[in-house]
Amino acid sequence: MVEQEGRPGYVLRLLDLFAEFGDRDAIVGIGWEGRFSYTQARQTVLDFAARLRDGEYRPGMTVAVVVAHPPEASLLQFALHLLGCRTAWVQADMPRRDIDDYLALARPDRVIYDTRTRHGKVGAALAEGLGVPAHCLGPGGLGPDLLAPAADTAPFDLETVRGAPEAIFQTTGTTGIAKLIRHGAGLYDQMLELAEDWARTEDTQLRQFVLTPMWHAAGQAITMLTLGSGGVLYVLFQFIAPEYLAAIAEHRPTSIHVSPLMLTEMLDHPDFDTTDLSSLELINVGGAAVAPARLREMCRRLGPVVQIAYGLSELPYIASYRGIAEDPEHPNRLGSCGPPYGDVRVEIRDDAGTVLPAGQVGEVWAHSRLAFLGYLGRPELTEESLVDGWVRTLDHGYLDEGGYLHLVGRRQDMIVTGLGGDRIFPRLIEEELATHPAVRAAVVIGVPHDDLGESAHAFVLTNDNAVTADELSALVHERLGRMSVPQSYDFVDDLPRTPNGKVDVKRLKAGWHAAHTPARSG
Repeated sequence: MVEQEGRPGYVLRLLDLFAEFGDRDAIVGIGWEGRFSYTQARQTVLDFAARLRDGEYRPGMTVAVVVAHPPEASLLQFALHLLGCRTAWVQADMPRRDIDDYLALARPDRVIYDTRTRHGKVGAALAEGLGVPAHCLGPGGLGPDLLAPAADTAPFDLETVRGAPEAIFQTTGTTGIAKLIRHGAGLYDQMLELAEDWARTEDTQLRQFVLTPMWHAAGQAITMLTLGSGGVLYVLFQFIAPEYLAAIAEHRPTSIHVSPLMLTEMLDHPDFDTTDLSSLELINVGGAAVAPARLREMCRRLGPVVQIAYGLSELPYIASYRGIAEDPEHPNRLGSCGPPYGDVRVEIRDDAGTVLPAGQVGEVWAHSRLAFLGYLGRPELTEESLVDGWVRTLDHGYLDEGGYLHLVGRRQDMIVTGLGGDRIFPRLIEEELATHPAVRAAVVIGVPHDDLGESAHAFVLTNDNAVTADELSALVHERLGRMSVPQSYDFVDDLPRTPNGKVDVKRLKAGWHAAHTPARSG
């Protein structure tokens, strides 16, 4: 347990807003049971806090939370933060080894898990293995059910709250080593400020679809922006393209948040053009790069409602490009992330940390109140990644003359190829492959090559139209040059996904290496 001082100000302000919003719809489950008005949401936060207080949850405790994304997830976090606890969200679909590494660093004092989903088995095993007390969402678990009535619980007194809230998130990047990203009150205070600027009347309130779980910083940011502005948060159980399109037509959201792969499935589904999508004011696409060809298609079919958002778990919002449309004066801007968002400042620096002028490619550095506090238990990594308040993103890109941020790829994904050590980035190749009318999506990785040292290998998801490797190679050669041409291809029927809808590049890499590594004998 870590000692903390202060008060969970953002939760107190949020509860005041919930009281103001009253009987408006706050959270609605789609595929989940559960619906809360703001009055009910406020009372649920206080009820959870009272039950957990009686369970001896105290300021500074770390609580491992093993849930998917039920309607109660955000209310549980608010209650834990009201008590001054640190939430450690567990992505239960990750390999057990990764979860164990994460929790070995987090050292939780308590576990809360959802018995109503497949997460229940993981949560029970973790609570037993850690030997710490547990609470549950739903019956039949190792600890008390937070959703069951508790007549003997005294009301929660807001005057008693102490402790600064904190949340940690798990990431491994490409290294395979667990990194625990710490976020404090700054993230939530800034998100609440932004949310209050978006506040609308009940008749014009934001109606937001969300699939991104609370174990991702982006999922928490979407939740804060919606509830802090008095909007309706529609929490969906899963993404299946035809069901998702039908839900849009039925529930009339004004805003949705999807990954590029989800966007691809929606665009390619036969129901897309016959579904009433007229309620949408904003289609927020984030989590991975989006091919400009797909953006052009979306703009052509839906108009200027698409927004590209770029951020990291370490800093959830860095740049945002809203109302994307073709710009004849700036044709390359369609592939950008837009200008910096909110209070964010962005600089492009070289390897020595020198700021580069517009148009030159270097590493993206960002500064904001949304920035993380550091990596738990990894001071050396924190020192490398947080420099004088600036976050080193490890992404490479450039700023154009108008201040729009253009990304070319992650430093660790860069492919060094040929005798001259040419540096190429998978993202640029993926974008060019996606311009071919037969290509739905493409993922490029670096793989060993006998003559070149390393080369690009492309996984290509096609539609019903035929295309050959030679055609795609000619396309890349014409646009990007000889060294960027993939030396090998896999034409696939589907691309594996992570639980939050991104393409699972790690799985693709592992599959390629397993298929191309000679089996040992003896």
